[in-house]
Amino acid sequence: MELSYCTNVHPAEDLDGVLEQLTRYAGPARRAAGLDRLGVGLWLPAPLAHRLAVDLVARDRLRAALATEGLEVRTINAFPYAAFHAEVVKLDVYRPDWTDPRRADYTLECAAVLADLLPDGAVGSISTLPLGWRFPWTATEDDAATAALSRVSAGLRDLRDRTGRTIRLAIEPEPGCVLDTVDDIVGWLAPRLGPPALGRIDPEFVGICLDTCHLATSFADPVETVRRVGLAGIRIPKVQASAALHVDDPADPAAREALRAFAEPRYLHQTRALATDGAVLRMDDLPDALDGLTTDGPWRIHFHVPLHLDPTPPLASTTDVLRRAVGAVRELPEGDTAHLDVETYTWSVLPGGAGDLVQGIAAELRWAKAELLADVASAGVVAP
Repeated sequence: MELSYCTNVHPAEDLDGVLEQLTRYAGPARRAAGLDRLGVGLWLPAPLAHRLAVDLVARDRLRAALATEGLEVRTINAFPYAAFHAEVVKLDVYRPDWTDPRRADYTLECAAVLADLLPDGAVGSISTLPLGWRFPWTATEDDAATAALSRVSAGLRDLRDRTGRTIRLAIEPEPGCVLDTVDDIVGWLAPRLGPPALGRIDPEFVGICLDTCHLATSFADPVETVRRVGLAGIRIPKVQASAALHVDDPADPAAREALRAFAEPRYLHQTRALATDGAVLRMDDLPDALDGLTTDGPWRIHFHVPLHLDPTPPLASTTDVLRRAVGAVRELPEGDTAHLDVETYTWSVLPGGAGDLVQGIAAELRWAKAELLADVASAGVVAP
């Protein structure tokens, strides 16, 4: 699996800002992690993606900066459309959704940029949102999103025919969205796969982005979930290596006090509770859960915590889910071709601050290399 880290942790919205990210953070993190080469999962805001798609000189500047810093690009994060580091993001990260033509246009522009930046012989991936936020969502909107994804899959096939570069779109389930869980996306996507000429979504070019924080938050079994994806004949072009917050006893006053430090105002922190009967109870944000969610079972919170840092007890993280999920993906026939992108975008809102970001990113990369890219057996996966 090709290892990278996602640059959506950085707030740049233009080319100069992205170039500064590479020299200030990505290159130094590569050197601090002791890596000869490092992948970066680029986040390109929509205006910048458009500029790069039409401006060869701008792409050459980006290509040169990547080469200078010993970096390469195999994957792009096209989930946030723009302003991912605004003072308040929350539900705005899901706009525009897949009913809006701007979403398909943006995705195809990201694909054009990636095709030009890919190393020779490499396959690229682009992650995107799971259709949109669940309210409102009607049959009409569902049809529009299906048509848009069919259009994009046809565009990706055309791109390969013209350039010889294969780029695959990876739809990323997220709590609270139309496609909330991996099982949701399998159930939605599988019946819609087929020839784009018939209005279907081409399975060669569209699959799933497995974000392991989102997976853990759903309380799904990671190994069985990944196996169901494989049995459905759906690709996993990309894995976002991430960990959620976990608390065994959310009624414990110390646990609640610790959780309040993570209830920050910028991002949505969907919270799930596992009831004693196995049901998963849902709240759309951590402050709401702290005020109104009652259960005897554990909570998991959509807050990406650094992979190498264990939260202070009584809080914990779900790195075990991450290990098991990656091991299960590697057991799939083409699992080792998935891009493994470390995506801890929350450094700026961590309680107590981010500290030295270069050293933090480097530590996550070293952890990922040691814990996720060793022999499959070390991930605790039992072969079927």
